[in-house]
Amino acid sequence: MKKVMLVDDEILIRETIRDCIQWEQEGFICCGEAPDGEMALTLIEQLRPDIVITDIMMPFINGLELSAILRERYPDVKIIILTGHEDFDYARTALRMGVHDYCLKPIRASDLIELLRTVSELIDKEREIKASIDRLKQREREKTEILREKLLNDLCSGFITTVEAIQLGAAVSLNLQARYYAAVISDVRTIEDGPLSELLAANQVENDLLQRFQHALDHKEWLQFKRSRTEICWLIKGDTLEQIRNELDIFKEILHLSTEQGPASTVSIALGIGSVQERLMNIHLSFLEAVEDMHWRRLLRQNRVTLWESISESREHYVFLDRAGFVNFLKVGSPSQLPSFIEEIASALNGMKWTSTSIGYYILNDLTLEVFRSAKDMYRHRDAPEETLQQLQQILTKVRSTDDAIQYLTILTNQFWTWRSQTNDKYGEMLRSVKAYIHANYNNDTFSLQDAAEHVKMSASHLSKVFSQETGRTFIEYLTHFRIRKAMELFKTTSFKSFEIAFLVGYNDSHYFSTLFKRITGMTTKEFKKNGNMESTLFVMERNEAEQMI
Repeated sequence: MKKVMLVDDEILIRETIRDCIQWEQEGFICCGEAPDGEMALTLIEQLRPDIVITDIMMPFINGLELSAILRERYPDVKIIILTGHEDFDYARTALRMGVHDYCLKPIRASDLIELLRTVSELIDKEREIKASIDRLKQREREKTEILREKLLNDLCSGFITTVEAIQLGAAVSLNLQARYYAAVISDVRTIEDGPLSELLAANQVENDLLQRFQHALDHKEWLQFKRSRTEICWLIKGDTLEQIRNELDIFKEILHLSTEQGPASTVSIALGIGSVQERLMNIHLSFLEAVEDMHWRRLLRQNRVTLWESISESREHYVFLDRAGFVNFLKVGSPSQLPSFIEEIASALNGMKWTSTSIGYYILNDLTLEVFRSAKDMYRHRDAPEETLQQLQQILTKVRSTDDAIQYLTILTNQFWTWRSQTNDKYGEMLRSVKAYIHANYNNDTFSLQDAAEHVKMSASHLSKVFSQETGRTFIEYLTHFRIRKAMELFKTTSFKSFEIAFLVGYNDSHYFSTLFKRITGMTTKEFKKNGNMESTLFVMERNEAEQMI
């Protein structure tokens, strides 16, 4: 039912209108009345009527002044002016101001009811139109959000070029340009269903963890997308290193709190943080590092849970070795310092019952997993880390004394130092093979990163990371630029038409090829064929690429 308010300085008129109409029976509520416009404004703010019936000639604030204020503050409120014959010019002024209608005094109840019904129908139609527009806007927002999430997912996966990312971002009002970038990924598992903000944690540490994580979810300035039902990814960008590092500190606090959780947790948050990158095209490197970081941290968490369970069964005390100190020694230590350092750090294991429990295994495995997690930041391209880890864990199962533990820690240290001594060019031959494979297959319109990865017997994600890290370009950017160069050669040396050249360099959509050619070279295919210079155009391409690597 619509709410109606009466405003008239004559109490008799207000009472007559109020009492002569069966309001609820007619589908209305008489929600209030006022003797002048000034008092009416206060009541309108409180009662929010749908329709206001007001006299024109009133003290303090008259009907026209009240109508003008209502048009500005509450444009959805419908106004009906009460006027006498002598006030007809005022009524016409009111109509020009946006007043819905007017009626002459005295007015019959049936006429007023008919007028109210007309106004009510108008309100219903306007609300229906507004609801329809709101639904369309909501669908548009949802569509835009889906496009944003796809763009961020493709960017992190290395499926699009820098130029494509910037253009697609502009299309969905997403500013991707910044000086520095970093990717973060999380995987959240809870015992109970429902929003994280409503979970009741078992202890203060877990409460703090949930609050910090919810803060990260609510941070509107960070670009965010869902990778799966449980995985959430962030793209952190900033104009200074200090800014982006301060923002990453929020996630590092979450990591710190998650390591303090006990085994009986209501929520498990696995988190991975990638390195800070200076180019938009390298976001996917940071993303892959974040995924790997999360993987090793999850292994650490699982190992600790198993250790807690073992301790619960055996009722023995346990220690965690100094992981930070051990990793720091691996980074800067020398072979001459190794025996004394290992003996000192292993002294914490004296008295361990190696044969009766598996606690010693999990303590050393905890240290091993931390070493592998740390090594990925320094030696991203090491071969088969999981295979090496399994070999070391096999050796771990044979540790039966502190002396065996010292020998194992020595092996672990030497493995790290092997990674440390490897040259940066270890992937040179593989990259040359990939480039040669691209040059031989660029004209295949289905050619992909997966094909190249299978050619060199490597996973697509690892090849993508190595290729970008070593060449400074993503795989798709290298392939695209090579195809455009080949197209330029064909334009200058043959009489083929544009759609034919598109097909010859691996594009079955000639329109897409023409758009891509213009974007990369700065010239249309016709302009290049007629006036283009190969050497100068290549220079422009390289310059544009350098400017776009933000």
